[in-house]
Amino acid sequence: MVDGPIDLSVRLGALALANPIMPASGTFSEELARVFDLDLLGAFVTKTITREKRSGNPTPRVAETASGMLNSIGIPSKGLDHFLTDIVPAYRAFHQPLVASISANTPDEFAQLCADVSVPGVSAIEVNISCPNLEEDGRAFAMRPESTHSAMQKLRAASDKPLWAKLTPNTGEIAEVAAAAEAGGADAVVVANTILAMKIDVHTRRPSLGNIMGGLSGPAIKPIVVRMAYQCARAVSIPVIGCGGIATAEDVVEYLLAGCAAVQVGTATFLHPTAMTRIIDDLAAYCRANGVAAVRELIGAMETGPLARTDELLAQVY
Repeated sequence: MVDGPIDLSVRLGALALANPIMPASGTFSEELARVFDLDLLGAFVTKTITREKRSGNPTPRVAETASGMLNSIGIPSKGLDHFLTDIVPAYRAFHQPLVASISANTPDEFAQLCADVSVPGVSAIEVNISCPNLEEDGRAFAMRPESTHSAMQKLRAASDKPLWAKLTPNTGEIAEVAAAAEAGGADAVVVANTILAMKIDVHTRRPSLGNIMGGLSGPAIKPIVVRMAYQCARAVSIPVIGCGGIATAEDVVEYLLAGCAAVQVGTATFLHPTAMTRIIDDLAAYCRANGVAAVRELIGAMETGPLARTDELLAQVY
């Protein structure tokens, strides 16, 4: 038990956060300021922006699944100009770091957009290299280490801002891709985007999403992404940011123990708009009850020694 205040602050390279909780891109906007004090969060992550305006994928775009949801939003965007003239000034009313999430179709387009959003008021840039690369037959940049490294090199040359590479879980080489992102100049990796999945309506015999397939998120994917985050944390020396299925403070602790320095909350906010502030409060309560004075003590602190025998555990109880 800790009697005094709990230190929830963490560092992501040069970036200092008051606590490790931030939204996942696409699940948050400055309009939530009507619901809670946004400065309670560790950082803000914008909806992913593209240079051009985009309307997104055909409807239906969202479908419920067991312990999760499918989405095929398609990254609708109001474009770069709207981001620079409306979004960045709106966040000047708050004090926590602003992270711009960006997407593009080719490495050169990515680099140019990265340069264009490297403006005062933007503290870091999350590069969504989970999106399709038109120069690689539509395969996501982050599917392979080689394309990841090439893209990150161009992005690194385009900006002095901290770069966070958002990885796709739809690769069999997640640790190698994370290492390639670091070698290419990433300051952190976000593990991970949604898992490619689909659902069929057995009554209409039609796909539940207008785009047929979409991204699975929510509690159902957490064990998979915790494993990936653990593998990435062992493969890189830069911070790992966990993202996938986080709805409680215990979920956050699990990611931290696996080696993550911070987390992003997505689907939980759709269900409960104040989920992130509740998680922050509960995280402090967990630390206090478990003798953790600073949340940084939990990062990578998973115990891997042999478990006690069942008879030894029973002896302790009885």
